[in-house]
Amino acid sequence: MKIKLSKGIDLPIAGRVEELSPRFVPAVRVAVVPDDYPGFTPKADVAVGDVVEAGAPLMHDKNHPGLKLVAPVAGTVTAVERGERRKLLRVEIEAAGDGRRHFETTCNTPQEAAALLAECGLLALVRKRPYAVVPSPDVLPRDIFVTAIYSAPLELPAGVRVGAADKPALDAAAQFLAGITTGKVYVSHDDTWTLGAVAGAEMVEVQGPHPAGLPGVQAANIRPVDKGDTVWTLDVETLLRIGRLLLTGTVDMTATVAVCGPAVAAPYVARTVAGACVAPLLEGAVADDGRRHRIVSGDVLTGVRVAADGWLRYPYRQITVLDEGDDVDEFMGWASLSPSKMSVSRTFPGHFLKRLFRPDARVLGGRRAMIMSGEYDAMMPMDIMPEYLLKAIIARDIDNMERLGIYEVAPEDFALAEYADTSKLPLQSIVREGLDYLRKELE
Repeated sequence: MKIKLSKGIDLPIAGRVEELSPRFVPAVRVAVVPDDYPGFTPKADVAVGDVVEAGAPLMHDKNHPGLKLVAPVAGTVTAVERGERRKLLRVEIEAAGDGRRHFETTCNTPQEAAALLAECGLLALVRKRPYAVVPSPDVLPRDIFVTAIYSAPLELPAGVRVGAADKPALDAAAQFLAGITTGKVYVSHDDTWTLGAVAGAEMVEVQGPHPAGLPGVQAANIRPVDKGDTVWTLDVETLLRIGRLLLTGTVDMTATVAVCGPAVAAPYVARTVAGACVAPLLEGAVADDGRRHRIVSGDVLTGVRVAADGWLRYPYRQITVLDEGDDVDEFMGWASLSPSKMSVSRTFPGHFLKRLFRPDARVLGGRRAMIMSGEYDAMMPMDIMPEYLLKAIIARDIDNMERLGIYEVAPEDFALAEYADTSKLPLQSIVREGLDYLRKELE
């Protein structure tokens, strides 16, 4: 199957990694942050001072006790941080030793297979649609969508994350997931994919600009999600982790991370662990230009802002650094027609220049009423009407939310539209709040 998408755009941002050979950066300290897992209500299973193995449970979901988040490394729990109303913020571990918890991977039923993924913490890396939350192991998916395309700004190609030596693990994982779903496992890839067909999966070649690499966009163009359906989405690196679990009986939370962005002097590929401390990854990499920098765990469209001593956050693939821009004294401000300004609008000269830009973290404009101009639709290759859907979400109109496609979408699907939005509305936050509201009302 082949799909060609025309909507969207690849943002020409400077700071891409050119040398793709990974550099090992040991994770001395790691943290597991439950906020990275929407739909997961955490209850801690460890206390400060506990010694844990890699794969040992750190917390479980209050609503589904078999669904757990596990330690990425072996070591000692150094902090169980809580916030207001004793909300569990994170569990920190100081790495020591190489102990690994072993899991029995023999499963006789789809329910046992789903329970295994929940027990070892890998189900938490999967997302369920509708609602874009961590799946319940009690509900089997109609289909499973795996993306082997990384199209977000400055992302590494899939070939850096999986290679020929990983093919047996990918085959094992896809066949395992095929036994869980009542439908098919779809693996979407681009024309650079060299590993051939993955056993147990239907291969789909996808062409087009970002957001072609988002699994929700792929699902919408392969087999859309309707009311009453449940599908799972994940990336090929998570598929690889599942395969390694099946072949070795242990959880491998190794992460391949692009340290990149306009403010990174020497972009590179780091091989570390999910949840690693950001500081060692950035040591010697950020430009010493005297400016304030914003560190983003993730890409510039969907990532999470972190401190210099913060943590690598889900999906554990990228650290992007760019200038804050709060010290810029620019003539006419956001309305400047400088050719160095990156924009999707033809109003700005930079739109017509074939060059890389160095954007900063400024919003460049103020919020205003939503403009029904079709600019969201131009960034979303999905069969929905995004402006009307957003209006229904803001109004909390459940009937129209359902009619307009709320079950198909996740916040990340609106990230590119949020960038292009002349109204400067927080579209991803609006969609997240709408999904949470709908889930609370209907589940």
